[in-house]
Amino acid sequence: MSTPRGSLESDGRFEETSLDASSFTPLFILVTVREAINQGMDEELERDEKVFLLGEEVAQYDGAYKVSRGLWKKYGDKRIIDTPISEMGFAGIAVGAAMAGLRPICEFMTFNFSMQAIDQVINSAAKTYYMSGGLQPVPIVFRGPNGASAGVAAQHSQCFAAWYGHCPGLKVVSPWNSEDAKGLIKSAIRDNNPVVVLENELMYGVPFELSSEAQSKDFLVPIGKAKIERQGTHITVVSHSRPVGHCLEAATVLSKEGIECEVINMRTIRPMDIETIEASVMKTNHLVTVEGGWPQFGVGAEICARIMEGPAFNFLDAPAVRVTGADVPMPYAKILEDNSVPQVKDIIFAIKKTLNI
Repeated sequence: MSTPRGSLESDGRFEETSLDASSFTPLFILVTVREAINQGMDEELERDEKVFLLGEEVAQYDGAYKVSRGLWKKYGDKRIIDTPISEMGFAGIAVGAAMAGLRPICEFMTFNFSMQAIDQVINSAAKTYYMSGGLQPVPIVFRGPNGASAGVAAQHSQCFAAWYGHCPGLKVVSPWNSEDAKGLIKSAIRDNNPVVVLENELMYGVPFELSSEAQSKDFLVPIGKAKIERQGTHITVVSHSRPVGHCLEAATVLSKEGIECEVINMRTIRPMDIETIEASVMKTNHLVTVEGGWPQFGVGAEICARIMEGPAFNFLDAPAVRVTGADVPMPYAKILEDNSVPQVKDIIFAIKKTLNI
């Protein structure tokens, strides 16, 4: 039996109050990563009139991956801008707009195409704040799908986390689920530095539970802070973007064998939250890193180096192991492609190898 809600009047009568269901935020709702990014951009466009979005097909077509669906109809041509197929051109326009006081979101249809504009990203956006002695901020977001997709071969399948994570002056984030995606895009837009947001095409249509907190327009995921997705005691598994899901699947399988993995979702590539990783390694005494990118000078290589140089090194009971993409241009054939990116079985193998099982 439900308890009536209301107020006691001065004459002793109980005045019952009707409850409006629309005033309640559900505890969890299912939201795809695509919808989460869309919500985040929509809320920031509404919050700050200096924010605008530009890129190929972002306006009338609702975006190549429908991430900007509905924004052109809501905000019009001045704030949702279709550009020619010229990454160097529209990235330069966006950087100039940021220098002039606006807050552009520059979408690359895929980050592979950002190579056409890498001079604008690195030399114009990343270095200007330093070179101006702190007088000229460049508050810009570069976003779009990154890493391996499916069946698009070598020129459309590489991960740029290590490329952009290498460069001082940039912040680089890599969301996995819907909460990451919404919270990080909002933080990136509000940041006064250039931020590279590396999304994943294969994650766009995947639904995740979005908490009532994350549904708020004030919700932000801080840049530079990792998240422990699963607590464990035997081994630390660190990843970012889509492979985080693979790590959690591997952890579920291994838990049935009595192996408890602590899975860390990096969320941010630069600045890297090495403290969270160190604290976990000091607890578990073992480390495996997982990424979709190439092994040489990769994100996992940086994590291993930082662990070796820091206080957690003396806590390791075995060498750290990296699980990465194969050191080849991405093949087109599906069976070769599947063997070029980390699978759950590869992560399980690496964890057992590290634990000497």
